Amino acid sequence: MSEERGEAVGPGRERDLGKVYDSELIRRLWPFMRPYRGWIGFNFALIPVRAVLELMPALIVGAALNTLTEGAARSEVGWMAPFVVPRFGLPPLAWMFVLVLGISLLTLCVDWLRAFTMISLGQRTIRDVRSALFDHVQRLPMRFFDRYPVGRLVTRLTNDLENLAEMFSAGVIAMVADVFVMVVILSMLFSMEPRLALAALALVPVLGIAAAIFRYKVREAYREVRVKIARLNAQLQETITGMKVVQLFARERRNFEDFKRENASHRDSWLRSIRYDALLFSTVDLATNLTRALIFWFGFRLMDADEITLGTIYVFSDYMGRFFRPLMDLSAKYSVMQSSMASAERVFQLLDEPREPEGRIESPVAAAAGPQPGGCEIEFDGVTFSYGAETVLRDVSFRVAAGERVAIVGHTGSGKTTTLKLLARLYELQNGSIRVDGRDIREIPKPELRRRLAFVLQDVFLFDGDLRYNIVLGRDVAGDVVDEAARATHVDALVERLPNGWQHKVSERGVNFSTGQRQLLSFARALAREPQLLLLDEATSSVDTETEALIQDALQHLMEGKTSIVVAHRLSTIKDVDRIYVFHHGAICEHGTHDELLDQRGVYWRLYQLQYAQQETAA
Repeated sequence: MSEERGEAVGPGRERDLGKVYDSELIRRLWPFMRPYRGWIGFNFALIPVRAVLELMPALIVGAALNTLTEGAARSEVGWMAPFVVPRFGLPPLAWMFVLVLGISLLTLCVDWLRAFTMISLGQRTIRDVRSALFDHVQRLPMRFFDRYPVGRLVTRLTNDLENLAEMFSAGVIAMVADVFVMVVILSMLFSMEPRLALAALALVPVLGIAAAIFRYKVREAYREVRVKIARLNAQLQETITGMKVVQLFARERRNFEDFKRENASHRDSWLRSIRYDALLFSTVDLATNLTRALIFWFGFRLMDADEITLGTIYVFSDYMGRFFRPLMDLSAKYSVMQSSMASAERVFQLLDEPREPEGRIESPVAAAAGPQPGGCEIEFDGVTFSYGAETVLRDVSFRVAAGERVAIVGHTGSGKTTTLKLLARLYELQNGSIRVDGRDIREIPKPELRRRLAFVLQDVFLFDGDLRYNIVLGRDVAGDVVDEAARATHVDALVERLPNGWQHKVSERGVNFSTGQRQLLSFARALAREPQLLLLDEATSSVDTETEALIQDALQHLMEGKTSIVVAHRLSTIKDVDRIYVFHHGAICEHGTHDELLDQRGVYWRLYQLQYAQQETAA
């Protein structure tokens, strides 16, 4: 199995992700950033202001040292002379302290403004990206979710977007600011004393080589970290989702061993990246100390020759410390940018997943009208469908008249459920056609098609919320319609037994309700839509005999006037339908009424003997 099932890239391509800067990704991200371009411009405008404020304290202290050093000339102070001359009757040192304190406070305010604007920009941009991504994911075809692990999909919507947000707080603009400060520092050092500047830069080539080696090593480490966190999330999601099976089959120890192995692998990947991070930090720290020693050694030789002052040596020492500081942060900024670019690429790959065609744009009149009373005519014509290399349906053709009730039966894997999913456009047709009232469903917009039908699944999913919400699902449904649906499916009796009635809280996935109760709620949900077409996928297979008795009478009259297609499991569901289609190896092998099919003594008769006769006897 690939490391990134369902993504546009395979595992090999996944490992190639992670450029430090990708102009194409920035171009695609720009539409989300454009509404906040004023904030970006403001932050860039603060870069030179912040650079000047950062460099001024060293000049002030250096000038103070020059004025206090015996023999220092006022001309050595240069353009800083107005700032080092004491004011307001303060002594020289007190005046220097006031200046440095004021500049430091102003720097603090500028840093706060930069951080606030960039983090706010990042969060607003990521909010917009997340909204677009969530909306896109909801509209992707079911075929996509069949091959995309949920854990990794959640990683795209959470971890990857958070990584992308860090780019704004510690990414591009921060790196531009660092480079700007380094260029200004070099310019000032060479303008003050070129010989000492060359000596101070003697170790920079060594650091350049170390940074290049680090760049290569850390890139490999962070690629491995991204792959491992995706695996870890996928395993966590799978284990938690299947916790019932884990406990029933006593797989706790085996799952724990698997998780411990993935967790240790993720830890090892992080330790490798941290090892390179610590190595670069130590190398830069060593280079900084050696450079300062070199500055003082060579600087004092020049000072003995009366060519520079003590203040100049101090400025060089301070500025070279500030010059090397961005290199110390290189590992953090490099990993942030690399991780952000990789996350951006994976996010946009998900946004690039093609949506299946929606159909022709429905007219405003049709959209406003909604489903019309009565059933609808359904016709399958030469439908063939495959999941990958496996052909599930083979040249299936049949017709269901408006208001007619038909059942589909067959062995497991014969294509029964797939037939309903194709009709609901959960999957798109590959060959043949399906028509609803003479219109090809590919020409009917999905919202319009699905307003006309109600699909009752065997596995009922309930959302977090109360009972009424799980029936209306956020739609504007009249109260009497909900009450009628509840009465018809005997949900009203369930509501009366609950302490909070309709406001009773539904736990995650509806675990505080029995399987039968969840099935009843799904019937009420379907009936509240007032559909033309009812699709029931073995909707009573998980219902006990007593509960089934409650809903059978409701089903009989609720199907009246509506086209109904039932994937049958129980005899009681299909005995009274108008026609039964028997599927065998993806094709229709028999059709007719219950009695007619029994008389043929074919596939249906064998199914009846194996299962339905036993159910009828037990009943």
